[in-house]
Amino acid sequence: MYETHHDLEELQRLLDESYAGAGTHLRSITTPERRLDAAGVVSHTKGVRVLHLATVTARAEPRVSPVDSLFYRGHFYFGSSPESMKFRHIRQRPQVSGTVTAGEELAITVHGVAVQIDTAAPDQRGLRDYIVETYGAAWWDEWGAGAPYARIDPTKMFTYFVPPRNNA
Repeated sequence: MYETHHDLEELQRLLDESYAGAGTHLRSITTPERRLDAAGVVSHTKGVRVLHLATVTARAEPRVSPVDSLFYRGHFYFGSSPESMKFRHIRQRPQVSGTVTAGEELAITVHGVAVQIDTAAPDQRGLRDYIVETYGAAWWDEWGAGAPYARIDPTKMFTYFVPPRNNA
């Protein structure tokens, strides 16, 4: 876990404020016992998680595609090709939504703004170390170091978790 105490407090505040502002339908599904707290979000997002990321075209058409994501210090991070439509959209319209799911048991949905970051910058050393730890130094040298990355600065985050049933 890379999150600081402050990161966890901020994440919990975001989760609570998001839930408080949710509509009645969402609240009927994501009841308090089916929500993850900040520590639960961190524990369910270790390592690479596929994030179904939605961006918007210039014609306001939504586009969703899966991306490898890492959850680090309370934020989702992802990379792609500099020529990808995803990053072209983000450069023009940075508002995004994304969801990580695992079967019917888990959903973590984030809405926010994608901010392109420079992983070579000194203030990104921790993230860069986590990427290398996760993918390996050879991967980083060949693919990762030159790829654009973005962090989602969340404005809302919703969670749903029901432990899997043991059907034995």
